Parts: sequence; structure tokens; C-alpha cells
Amino acid sequence: MTAALINVPKKAKNGDVIEIKTLMSHIMETGYRRTMSGALVPRDIITSLTCRFEGEEIFRADLFPATAANPFISFFTVATKSGKYEFEWIGDNGFLETASANITVE
Repeated sequence: MTAALINVPKKAKNGDVIEIKTLMSHIMETGYRRTMSGALVPRDIITSLTCRFEGEEIFRADLFPATAANPFISFFTVATKSGKYEFEWIGDNGFLETASANITVE
């Protein structure tokens, strides 16, 4: 079971630097561990997080097997206009999760 939590300020002033925080609930199996019988546990990680504002990519993170389970990622951007942030997490085994949040810029 996966769940995305995002924290985007509801309001900001034009030109404010804002922090956007994301947390994805995901086990993140590296593919290097073995079961008790010696079989490799298949890799199952989130490989990227992309954030778009009004359709334009403003942030991308590529993730690797060393990333912790339930990855928390935060980044900063400048608030210039009201609109929608769209988040997309992509991973192994067809994993895809999306979320969105709106901001009002005064």
C-alpha cells in the first residue's frame, strides 16, 4: 500500500521562496537482500519524483537503491503566480503515484 503526503503552502506573496515537502509511503526493496532460503528479494524502488507547476517541470529527483524506505524529499521554489503543482512518483514494477496541490499567490 502506498500513500503520498505533500505539503505546499496554500498562500504566498509574489516572489516568496516557498518550501515544498513530499513523503511517499513505500518499502523500497534494494534487490540486494536475500530470503532465508537464499533467493534474492526482487528490487522494488521509486526511481524518480517529478514536480510540475502548471505543466512545466520545476523539480526532478532520480532515486537509487540506497534511498531509504518512505522517502521524504523537500525542495524550494519561488512563488510567482497562482496555480497547481502536480507530483509524479515512478518506480519499479509499474509503480506510479500522483498527487497535486494548489497555491494562491497574492
